[in-house]
Amino acid sequence: MEYVKLGRSGCEVSRLCLGTMNFGTLTSEEDAFTIMDRALELGINFFDTANVYGHPKQHGLTEEIIGRWLAQGGGRRERIVLATKVYAPMTNEPNRRAGLSSYKIKREVRDSLRRLQTDHIDLYQMHHVDRTVPWDELWSAFEDLIGAGDVVYVGSSNFAGWDLAHAQGYARERGIVGLVSEQHKYSLVCRQPELEVLPCCKALGIGVIPWSPVGGGLLSGKALDAPEGSRSAGLKELAEKMRPQLEAYSAFCSEIGEKEAAVALAWMLHNDAVTSPIIGPRTLEQLEGSMRSLDIKLDEDQLDQLDKIFPGPGGEAPRAYAW
Repeated sequence: MEYVKLGRSGCEVSRLCLGTMNFGTLTSEEDAFTIMDRALELGINFFDTANVYGHPKQHGLTEEIIGRWLAQGGGRRERIVLATKVYAPMTNEPNRRAGLSSYKIKREVRDSLRRLQTDHIDLYQMHHVDRTVPWDELWSAFEDLIGAGDVVYVGSSNFAGWDLAHAQGYARERGIVGLVSEQHKYSLVCRQPELEVLPCCKALGIGVIPWSPVGGGLLSGKALDAPEGSRSAGLKELAEKMRPQLEAYSAFCSEIGEKEAAVALAWMLHNDAVTSPIIGPRTLEQLEGSMRSLDIKLDEDQLDQLDKIFPGPGGEAPRAYAW
């Protein structure tokens, strides 16, 4: 396993991040325990979750499963960088609906700590931006949590480039580190972040943690052949619209002798703006298959071929669309 710094912080995280969104819904607690144990054996030390994961069964269920896994001891808590998120609606009550506030952040962090059975969260992330709340309020809340030892680092998710710039500008005024990471949707089939989000993160020292790096299954090699009634069947309509690209991609992967999902991750790891793509395995087989991406080294010609199959936005803004 390779390790890199989380943004401009001194914290080292594995090049793959274990996403846990399936735990408790598509993956049983027993299988989730097996996956987490195996992830540790493979050197993955970066685990990501959210307070809302577990829905529609139960908000917070995934954190509870992770908490019970951590409670087994054996150095599990000490060996991982634990990340969770706040923003999503937990109920429809005031201050529990979608959004951010000092009140909600401090309430939700206590609930997450209880469910996770830990005394601190290593990376506490805003799941979405809330432009109705002043940054002075948000940074004041996070400073309090860091000072109390409840939170170590603060990150964001699904922020636009200008949201990141605003957040860091206010953090700098307060003399604090601010954001160390941005979790963002990014893959070969979703390259819009290359316009502004990725360049912004590089310039500000914010690590990028891509979610859905296999395009929600489009880059798994199975989307076009999903049988009726299967979990992947919902992708089929979109996949049909992209059939020429997906067939060209599968042919490329076959030519270099690698599986589609592993190549999608390997492509992403070639981008120096990327810290750690989130893999969200439902099964142990999927977890172990993701590890192959660390050994795939794509040369310039191969990267150019992928650019032709899945063209990006043309570079960074505004040069991508203006002279």
